Amino acid sequence: MGIKKISEFLNKENRIAIVGVSDNSKKWGRKIFEKLKLDNFCVYPINPKHKKIGEDICYPNLRSLPKKPTIVITVVSPKITEKIVEECKELGINKIWMQPGSESGKVITFCRDNNIEASFNTCFVMNSKEGN
Repeated sequence: MGIKKISEFLNKENRIAIVGVSDNSKKWGRKIFEKLKLDNFCVYPINPKHKKIGEDICYPNLRSLPKKPTIVITVVSPKITEKIVEECKELGINKIWMQPGSESGKVITFCRDNNIEASFNTCFVMNSKEGN
């Protein structure tokens, strides 16, 4: 299962939550966060280990966000992604982008069985160039 329309994920109207944003600027979660901010997306960093990422508030989980995201990007281990997709289902979030290494067969099946549009085996930053 892949993205039906990459443009749906790259629409600037989306509110994007990135699970796994780090305070380390060399980590992919941080790179994606910075790229999306630079491209003027509404983006929320999520990591329960941090209160702030730079000048931005960092949220501990999806439920703590000021607005429900339309897309969730995971940059975490498959075990954490499994919990995130379950939370997405509970919150009515139906688009998830799993960075390479954060997906698993269990997560992909869960998304398919619960009508969550999922992307995996592809990098959000690399593919974001297609929509710009």
